[in-house]
Formats: sequence, structure tokens, C-alpha cells
Amino acid sequence: MGREYGKETICIQSGWKPKNGEPRVLPIYQSTTFKYETSEQMGRLFDLEESGFFYTRLQNPTNEFVAQKICELEGGVAAMLTSSGQAANYYAVFNICEAGGHVVMSSTVYGGTFNLLTVTMKKMGIECTVVDPDASEEELNGAFRENTKCVLAETIANPALVVLDIEKFARAAHSHQVPLIVDNTFATPINCRPFEWGADIVTHSTTKYMDGHGICVGGAIVDSGNFDWGKYPDKYPGLCAPDESYHGITYTERFGKMAYITKATSQLMRDLGSIQSPQNAFLLNLGLETLHLRVPRHCENALKVAAYLEKNDKVAWVNYPGLEGNKYYELARKYMPEGTCGVISFGLKGGRAAASKMMDHLQLAAIVTHVADARTCVLHPASHTHRQMSDEQLVEAGVAPDLIRLSVGIENADDIIADLEQALEAVDG
Repeated sequence: MGREYGKETICIQSGWKPKNGEPRVLPIYQSTTFKYETSEQMGRLFDLEESGFFYTRLQNPTNEFVAQKICELEGGVAAMLTSSGQAANYYAVFNICEAGGHVVMSSTVYGGTFNLLTVTMKKMGIECTVVDPDASEEELNGAFRENTKCVLAETIANPALVVLDIEKFARAAHSHQVPLIVDNTFATPINCRPFEWGADIVTHSTTKYMDGHGICVGGAIVDSGNFDWGKYPDKYPGLCAPDESYHGITYTERFGKMAYITKATSQLMRDLGSIQSPQNAFLLNLGLETLHLRVPRHCENALKVAAYLEKNDKVAWVNYPGLEGNKYYELARKYMPEGTCGVISFGLKGGRAAASKMMDHLQLAAIVTHVADARTCVLHPASHTHRQMSDEQLVEAGVAPDLIRLSVGIENADDIIADLEQALEAVDG
């Protein structure tokens, strides 16, 4: 058995492993189709009797090697790329939860995910119960129903920065015979590997830190291989009963620990088509190669900026899990001892008006609908990413009306602080 590499080496070396005479750098397989010598060979691929590439909507070599790298970073058994983080969360849930099913979801998940589960998937016949991530185990257990299929939460909530008690949620999920799906976008596997704490499936918006440069939208799903679907055949017929659209294949019987990702690829991706382009996967891989270098710098800078904001007279409050005294500091130390993320939320004493004025005076930090890349950026979620939510939903999601989401980049920390200082000077009071 070979040496188990550290995450730094995995970021560089995992995935594409060139053979003699092959390109050293992962190539872009910019082709929709792949040639085979015989009709019989192609037929075996379509029958899932052999693994291989035949149409990029289902699988592509560039995508496959990048998915393998993310899979290894998370410590999973199988992974797939999707066209966006939204698609990843949708596929992750829909792969095991159909019409008539029910999902338990943390109330503080990203606004787009909240809307996906509570509005769009509701129209598809899937119900969702929203729970406070800080709820007691008794309250959490009370949210489950007989038709519950999974639990969905985020390692670090966007933008509320709630740190999930992964073990608590895993215990609740497993006591009700369902898997825990954790969106690990903000922490990344550099700072947290949810499988080590009991999570079963991990999702990512690779658009954020994994890409790291605001270049391409993408998502990923990783399966730990730990949840025993076959133990609950009545609850998960999509995995445990014959799939008539694939000649009666039963995924758990044919593919074992690969069943979940195989079904998501061969069935959902086949029918819904949210594939990541090979070009985007290539760019994502470049970002992954420096993920282990960038994430610590994001965290280091964010801690310095959060400490500065905490002392500024015009700032009403600062929320950053890395600050001592923060509500989630101890949980963060438990699950993410090397750092949390580069995102800070804070509010100004002047409220919404002051927030808008301060943001308009920023010179280095940009107002963009993005978060978690190399450049410092800022957003007012109540006016932008979460504007589809009511005030009541905003409060439930941990998004105060005055909340400013500051994504601290990897520039010089003193320059970021100086930019904030001159912008805050423009705010009255």
C-alpha cells in the first residue's frame, strides 16, 4: 500500500496521472463524443456494463480527473462535477428524494439553496422542514417524518457564518436512517472534511474557493460510500429497485459503494444535463492546484480584518467564527482548527443607508455578486443575493437587514484594512 498523501500533494498530484509520453498537464478533452471500433463496445457502455466515455453530457475525461481530485481531497469513494453549485445541491437531494419525499434543512443555508428546496422543489412534490442549526437534538429529531429522505446543511453558512455541529446533525440523520448532506463550499476540504465527522455526502460550489479566481461557475458532489442504501430498500427504491430505464439495473447490487454517484451520473445527468464544460473543469483544476496555499491566506487576512472592524466605532457588530468570543468559536476550533474561511459579516451603526454609503466608497474591494475568490469583494445580501426572501425569512436565515458580507481576498491585509478605513470615514457618525 502506497503512502497516503497530504492535502497539499493531493491538490497538485491527484486526478490526472499521465502515462509515458502523455501530456504532463491535464488536457482539455474538448469533444462531445468518443470513438469506438465496434457497435458492441458502444452498447456495453450504454448498458453500464463497462466504464468509459461516450458522450460528454454524462462523462468527460477532463471532468472525471478533476472530480477524482476533489474526491480524494474530501476522502470519498466517488465524485462528479456539475455545471454549478446549485445543480450540485439539486442533484444531491433529487438523486434520493422524489415526489412525496421530505427533506430536513438547516435554516441558514445560502439563499439560493433555501429557495431551491422550499419553493422550486416544493413544486415537484418534495416537502422541506427548516430547522435552526443551533436547535437541540430533541428539537432536531422532531423535524423528521416517516418520508424524510435526507438532511441538508452547510459547514459554514453563507452568509450567516453559522458553524454546523456536524456530529449532532449526523447523529440525528442516522438515527432516522437517512444521510447527511453537507455543503462544504466555504470551509473547503483544506479546513474541514465532513466525512470524518459523520457526514455522508458533500457538495461544493466550485465557483468559490476551489476555482478561486472568479473565472468559471461549477459544482461537485462527493459520496463517502459510508451510507448503506441497501439497508433501507423501501426508503430508497431509486437505488435499491430495478431501474427500467437501464434494463432493470439495480444500482446498489451492480455498483456497491459507487451506486449513488453512478445513478446521479447515468440517470440525472442523462436526463437533466447540468454538465460542467471541459474548459471550465480545466480552469477549476488550475485553481485546485493552489487551494492549499490560498485558503490559509484568506483565513489569516480575514482574522486581521475582523479584528480591525471589531474595534471601529462605526461598526455595530462583527461576525467571524475565527474571533475569540464569537458564538461559534469553539465549534470552529473543533471542526476547523486550522481556520474557517475568508468571509466576514458585519453591520454598521447607521444601518442600511450607512452600509450602502460605505460600500460605494470602497476602492480596492469591489461590489460584486460573488464571494470567496482571490479578490476582496463585498455584498449586501438583503438587497442582492437574498432579496427574494421576506424579512421573516431573512431573520430565520440569520441574515440581518444591515448585514454586509465581506469576502476577504489574498491581497496585502494592510491594504484591505486601509480601504475599509477610508470608506468608513465617509459614513456619518
